[in-house]
Order: sequence, then C-alpha cells, then structure tokens
Amino acid sequence: MTGAIRLVLVVAGLAAVALPAHAEDRSVLLNCKAMVERASKDANAASEAELTRCRQVIREWALRDARTTVDEQGRPLR
Repeated sequence: MTGAIRLVLVVAGLAAVALPAHAEDRSVLLNCKAMVERASKDANAASEAELTRCRQVIREWALRDARTTVDEQGRPLR
C-alpha cells in the first residue's frame, strides 16, 4: 500500500513541477500544502524538487492573497 501512495505522490509532484509558472488555481495550493505537510512528517514523502516547487507555489499564493482586497466571488475581504 505504501508503494501506491508514494506513486500517487510522485505523479502529483511531477504534475505540479511540469505546470508552467503562472497563476495556478487554489486546488494546486491545497495539494502543495498537503505535500509539504506530509513531507514534514515523512522525509521520503516527496523529492526536494517537488517540495521546492510547492513551497514556491505557497509563497506566491501568500503574496497574491496579501494584495487581494476581494475574495474569489468578488466580496470585500476587509
């Protein structure tokens, strides 16, 4: 079972790395947060390249959210 989970993580990581460096949708952010969380508990959960890309995605979303004054439905955040 562990092999299947690892395969899924590798495929998901490769897909995240292969995506162009543009604004991803929020599901990419959520997947990256989950991958980084798993990697913090299990050192073999993901490759360093996958983790680096996910950390970059998380940083980009944090910066984007800091500049945003409305949510995804156009309602004011503040």
